[in-house]
Amino acid sequence: MKRAAQNASDLAVAIRSLRGAFITVAVFSGFLNVLMLVPSLYMMQIYDRVLGSRNETTLWALTLLVLASYVFMSMLETIRTWVLVRVGARLDSQLGERVFNTAFERRLRHADSSAAQPMNDLNTVRQTLTGPGLLAAFDAPWMPIYIAVIALFSWELGIFALSGAVVLTILAYVNEKLSQPKLEEAQKFSFQAQMAITNHLRNAEVIQSMGMLEPIRRRWHALHHKQLQMQAVASDQAAVMSGLTKFIRISMQSLSLGIGALLVLENKMSPGMMIAASILVSRALAPAELLVAHWKQIVLGRAAHDRLKQLLEAHPPRPEGMALPPPTGRVSLEGVAVAAPGGQRPILRNINFVLEPGTSVAVIGPSGSGKSTLARALVGVWPVLAGAVRLDGADLHSWRSDDLGPHIGYLPQDIELFDGTVAENIARFGDIDSDQVILAAKRTGMHEAILQMPQGYDTPLGAGGSALSGGQRQRIGIARALYGNPVLIVLDEPNSNLDDQGERALIETIQGLNTLGKTTVLITHRLSALAVVGKIMVLKDGMLAAFGPRDEVLEAMKAKAQAAAGGATATGPKPAPVSRVLS
Repeated sequence: MKRAAQNASDLAVAIRSLRGAFITVAVFSGFLNVLMLVPSLYMMQIYDRVLGSRNETTLWALTLLVLASYVFMSMLETIRTWVLVRVGARLDSQLGERVFNTAFERRLRHADSSAAQPMNDLNTVRQTLTGPGLLAAFDAPWMPIYIAVIALFSWELGIFALSGAVVLTILAYVNEKLSQPKLEEAQKFSFQAQMAITNHLRNAEVIQSMGMLEPIRRRWHALHHKQLQMQAVASDQAAVMSGLTKFIRISMQSLSLGIGALLVLENKMSPGMMIAASILVSRALAPAELLVAHWKQIVLGRAAHDRLKQLLEAHPPRPEGMALPPPTGRVSLEGVAVAAPGGQRPILRNINFVLEPGTSVAVIGPSGSGKSTLARALVGVWPVLAGAVRLDGADLHSWRSDDLGPHIGYLPQDIELFDGTVAENIARFGDIDSDQVILAAKRTGMHEAILQMPQGYDTPLGAGGSALSGGQRQRIGIARALYGNPVLIVLDEPNSNLDDQGERALIETIQGLNTLGKTTVLITHRLSALAVVGKIMVLKDGMLAAFGPRDEVLEAMKAKAQAAAGGATATGPKPAPVSRVLS
C-alpha cells in the first residue's frame, strides 16, 4: 500500500509543483476581478456626478483613470496567459517522459491497449489546467463579492442577484450529473473504435486482396456510431444547459435594470447605481455561465486525470539498481512459467536449463509449443509468472534497461523496422557507429545489397520498411540484432523469409557467432540450421521435452521415431517422420 500511495502521488506531485504558478494566476485573477468593478463605477460616476455637475475636468480625470486601469488589466491578462502557457509546458516536461515510459510498459504487457491514449490523456489534463474552465473557477469565488457590492446599492437587487447565482449553480450541478456518464461512455467507445481501426488497417493488404474491407468497416462503424450517439446526447444536453444559462444571465441583467429603474422611481437609488448594478449582475453571473459552457472539457480533464493516476499506480517505474558489469552470456532459467501479457494461463511451464557463454542452441518443436514465448522471456519482453530468467546470475529484470539492451540482440518473429534510414535501424536509433553498422550488415550478407540502394546506408526505409522485400527486412533485422556485438542473441525464425543465398548467409552468421563465443538461441523449423548449433532444445506442450548436445538429441529423436514406426506398422498407418517435430 505504501508503494502504491507513493506511485499514485506522481501525478499529484507534478500538479502540486505548479502550486506557485496557480497562486500567481489566482492573485492576478483577484486583481482583474477588482478592476472589473471599474466600468460599473465609471458609469455610476458619469450618471450621478458628471452629468449633474456638468464638470468636464471630472470627466477627463475619470476617463484617464479608467483607461489606465484598462491598460493594467490588459497587462495582467497577458501575464496570466503567459503563466498558464508555461504551466502546461512544465507539466509536460515533468510527466511526459514518465507517461511515455508507462504507456510503453502497458503496451508491452497488454498488447490490446492503446499506446497513444496515455499521451492523449496528458494533453487533455494540460489543456484543462490551462484552459478557460480553470479561469472561470478562479473567478467563481468573486461572485459573492460582486453580489455584496450590489447589495450595498440595494438589498433588493442583492437578493435578486443571489437568487440568480443559486439557480446557475444548481444548473451547473445538474449539467455535471447528466453529462458525465454519457461523456465517459463516449470516451470508452472512442478508445475501442481507435483500437479497432489501428489494428485492422495495419493489415491493409490482406483486407484489400481478400475483400474484407466492408465487414471490417462495419465493425468499426458500429463502435464509432455508438460513440457519436453518446457524444450527441451529451452535446445536446450541454447545448440546452448552455442556452438556458445564457438566457438566465441576460434576462437577469435586463431585469436588474428594470428593477433598478423601479427603485429609482421610488427614490431608493440613483440612476448611476441602477446602471452599475445592472453591469455587476452580469459580471457576477459570468463565471457560472463559463463553467457550464466549458463543463465538457472539465469532465474530460477529470476523467483523463483519473486514468493517468490509475495507469501510474499500476505501472510504477522500475527501481534503478546498481549498475552490473557487462555480462559474459551465461543464461539460466529456473522453474520458469510464462503467460501472455495480461493472462494467467501458462504457455511455458517449469522450464529449467543453463546455457554457458558461447553456447549455440536451436529450439524446435510443434507450432504452439511455446518457442516464441521462450524467446520473449529470454530477452525480458514478457515477464515470468514463476521462477527466474538470469543473465550471469542476475535476474533479467534487475538489470537497468539501458545497460542491458546493448548486450542483447533480438529478432522477433514479426519483424518491425522503423521510419528512418537503414543505418539508423541497424544502429537501433542510437549514436551511429559506422564501423559497427557495416560490420553487422556484412555478417548478414546485406552490405552489398544496401550499397545498391538509392542512398546506401542513408536510404530512408519508410514506416515498417514497406519498400523492402520480406527477406531484406529480415536480414536488416538480424543486422540490428548483431549490432554492437551483444553477448546473447535470440533469433526467432530468422530464415522464414530467406532465399537460398540468405540461408547460406545466415548459416555463416551463426558460425561466426560461435567463433566469437556468443550465446545464440535459434528458433527454427528448418533442418539446415541444425548443422551449425551445438545443442538442441525440444519444446512440446509448453514443457521441455529434450535438451542436450545436437547429435544426442537427434539420435534420441530418430530412435523414438523408429520405435513408434515399428509399433505402428503392426497396428495402423505409418507415423510421421522425425522432421515433423520441427513444424
